[in-house]
Amino acid sequence: MKAPSAEATIEEAARSAMERAYAPYSHFRVGAALRAADGRVVSGCNVENSAFPAGICAERAAVAAAVVQGVRDLEELVVITEAEAPAPPCGMCRQVLQEMAPGLRITSLTIRGARAEWWIAELLPHPFTSGSLGYGHSVQNSTKKA
Repeated sequence: MKAPSAEATIEEAARSAMERAYAPYSHFRVGAALRAADGRVVSGCNVENSAFPAGICAERAAVAAAVVQGVRDLEELVVITEAEAPAPPCGMCRQVLQEMAPGLRITSLTIRGARAEWWIAELLPHPFTSGSLGYGHSVQNSTKKA
């Protein structure tokens, strides 16, 4: 029996996460999965709340899960929805993704098979970065302890 490809594994992780999404208000379920350089896959789903700003998008949930697991060298994100057209990450997610993985490849899928691909730099060409804070240095995405 053949092992599943890395692409199939990350897509299945995103689909599985979408099925667990908590979206009773928008009914827009989203699943996301991140693949690290070492092949590890970490997923997340959107979780809504009646106090709308308290919710979290699937992409940021996946980033938070990756950070908790010590996964930092992120290379690929797959997002899946039930929408007609592939949905790119929202602006807030783009900002977080750019900081955590400035070379990230993003694939957006629908359950009907539609697909779109971007690089994070295409979706957020002029990000607010640690350099924007005026500290004179850039914060790197690392696991170094302060």
